[in-house]
Amino acid sequence: MTTLTLLFTSFFFLMTLSSSTNPRNFTVELIHRDSPHSPLYNPQTTPTDRLNAAFLRSISRSRRFSHHSQTDLQSGLIGAGGEFFMSITIGTPPMNVLAIADTGSDLTWVQCKPCQQCYKENGPLFDKTQSSTYKSVPCESRNCNALSTNERGCDEAKNVCKYRYSYGDQSCTKGDVATETVSINSASGSPVSFPGTVFGCGYDNGGTFDETGSGIIGLGGGQLSLISQLGSSISNKFSYCLSHKSSTVNGTSVINLGTNSIPSGLNEASHVISTPLVEKEPKTYYYLTLEAISVGKTKIPYTGSSYYPNNDDVSMKGNIIIDSGTTLTLLESGFYDGFGAAVEEAVTGAKRVSDPQGLLSHCFKSGSAEIGLPEITMHFTGADVKLSPLNAFVKVSEDMVCMSMIPTTEVAIYGNFAQMDFLVGYDLETRTVSFQRMDCTNTI
Repeated sequence: MTTLTLLFTSFFFLMTLSSSTNPRNFTVELIHRDSPHSPLYNPQTTPTDRLNAAFLRSISRSRRFSHHSQTDLQSGLIGAGGEFFMSITIGTPPMNVLAIADTGSDLTWVQCKPCQQCYKENGPLFDKTQSSTYKSVPCESRNCNALSTNERGCDEAKNVCKYRYSYGDQSCTKGDVATETVSINSASGSPVSFPGTVFGCGYDNGGTFDETGSGIIGLGGGQLSLISQLGSSISNKFSYCLSHKSSTVNGTSVINLGTNSIPSGLNEASHVISTPLVEKEPKTYYYLTLEAISVGKTKIPYTGSSYYPNNDDVSMKGNIIIDSGTTLTLLESGFYDGFGAAVEEAVTGAKRVSDPQGLLSHCFKSGSAEIGLPEITMHFTGADVKLSPLNAFVKVSEDMVCMSMIPTTEVAIYGNFAQMDFLVGYDLETRTVSFQRMDCTNTI
């Protein structure tokens, strides 16, 4: 049994990028949404307000992975559900762009002049006429056909590929598909450029997008995501390390891109474990197989089936999506009943109570005693990930903690609370995800 002593706040990051002098390796600093360093920082909100806002975003975002059309599934949740901002430059001469970085989206897009209808944005809009490297993508090209039939169109008179995304929160974007030079500022001061990067130039954008951002940077697994397009430039590898202290002035989290972003070998000394990525449609998402969850020494087989939005096959493989943009972990409701009961039985020094906000399922309130919490272990195929209390529980008040895992009737999601203080590595060549416990505050 261990006790929970830290208060969590929601994860919503601003990303600023730096790299090593080797263009194959980049370190990306993440600034927590609620950190004083964030442009969205609001000193008037309480920690409880921030927590509840993060939980609501998790629930809203989870609906983006549910049984909708291919258009919705490919797009990911944007608007209020975005958890990261990323700073890059685009065009020649380069223009700074701050956009939501989304592991649940593929196509990168930004607002462009002239806008037919755009949401309010604090910074200037990208003007393709001022860039010497902007190039439209033809209608029947490979890059245009990489979009689903519901997502693409064609301006036949100009032979320009068009895209259209709509989102579950009623947000939408439409525009031209093009290629541009995308650059990332290096630590040495010399930007590293990636010419010919496919992106969307959005002329009709609206909904719940935050005025701080210019659009979306797609970090999913599909063909048109920034991760896939950088491909060999980053050796098809990336990782992130999310610190539980990210909401403080001194807290730091990072994303790493490149050869050195993940451990070179798996061994007991380094405490690195890995599990296969499951190949599924849509390729945007990163699917793992959850076999069981242990509460203390009680191992409970996971009964959630695989999620196939486009056919009726049912399988245990690929039954959970790992997502850095969702705060909570969502587990299949039928399994959750027994799992929650096991947790309730294992908690000491507290009684179960209802969440005052009605968002979390299992909450526990103590009197004068210290709350004792069980160790939770996630048994993925080939990888037993032992969670600390900070990964599985959230302190919502001085005498109350709640599980940061909730039931769902839709697709299961392994959220970012469960991933904090792990180096989570994605090797897209070997198709594996690795986990290594570490203090993410000291990764830069």
